[in-house]
Order: sequence, then structure tokens, then C-alpha cells
Amino acid sequence: MMIDRRRILAAGLALGGVALLPNAALAAADPTPQAVFHDPGAPLLGNPNGNVNLVEYFDYQCPFCKKFYPEMIDFVRKDGNIRFIMKDWPIFGEESVYAAKLTLAAGTHRPKALDALMRAPGRLSHRRTEEILAKAGFDIPALKRSYARNKAGIDGLLERNNAQADGFALSGTPAFVAGRVLFPGVPRMEDLKAALAQSRA
Repeated sequence: MMIDRRRILAAGLALGGVALLPNAALAAADPTPQAVFHDPGAPLLGNPNGNVNLVEYFDYQCPFCKKFYPEMIDFVRKDGNIRFIMKDWPIFGEESVYAAKLTLAAGTHRPKALDALMRAPGRLSHRRTEEILAKAGFDIPALKRSYARNKAGIDGLLERNNAQADGFALSGTPAFVAGRVLFPGVPRMEDLKAALAQSRA
């Protein structure tokens, strides 16, 4: 069913393998596009006052997410005017859920925690996640206490991210929403740039 919905979304609207999203498609993921691009609980990377939105649904154990991550971060930094939202969608099991919860518990330091895990090769375990974050300078017991204090907000964010991914009929990570264009998978950088330019225009 998810694959059929994704094909329907793309049918007749594809340009270079990219599906254009009307308001109805965005609304399928959540009651309003505002929830996808401006969820107050979703940590923001890039420029908070940027003139275009770029969302990535990712998992810390997704090898394609990790491989594409350095190029994406470099692109966002060089552009300087992108609101980049990396949405935790932990679909690779409990280890991914644990990593998402700990990094989100880092609060304003989440970008540093995210960066450490995204640049670490291989699969994760609870212990390996803690070792990577500790090496990056995080106090693991403090992160656990932070998660306990903010459990409702963090768990709620993960549930909303999952609902949005289901609404878009995504079948795996990574997936990107660039302006009004959906990229289910790793996009070509030139296609991503074209979608952002189209949105800015």
C-alpha cells in the first residue's frame, strides 16, 4: 500500500525522477504544511531565517544518510540561506530510537551530538552510541536525565516525524522535502539545488 501511494504521488508530476508536491500532498503528512516545515519541537540546522525549507527524514544507522551527510552539511553552510531540518525517523530498530532520544535530549547541543553520530561509521549499539557521544564531550548520565525530563516532548516529536513519513508514503531513509519537491532516496545534488531554486522563485 505504501509503495502504491508513493507511485500515485509521483505519477504524472515527475521531473527527472522528482515528484512535485501540491498542498494536498503536504497535508497528507499532517494537517498543515506548517507542521512539516515549522514543527516547534524539531531542531533546526542551517539558517533559522532562511528563505527556503529543506527537510530530511533520516536514521543514524542508515548508510546512505551517513554517506550523503557531509555533502549536505557543506552545501547548507555554503548556501547560508536554507532552513535545514533533519527529522529523526528511527526505522532501523531500537538502537536507532535510543540514538535519536539521546541526541534530542542534548537540546541546543543536538547539532554537535548529531554530527558525531552521523560521522561515525558502522552500526550502533547502546554502548557504542554512548561511547561516540562521550568522546564528543557529552555527559551520558546528564543526557539520560534530560531525556527523562523531556520525554513527552521528545517522544511526541518522534511520533509526529513518523506520521509525516507515513503520510508521504516513504519506504525508507533518507528522504528529502525541498520546497515542494519530494525526493524519496538520495537525490542528485543538481536536482536538489534545482528544486530549492524553483521554490525560491
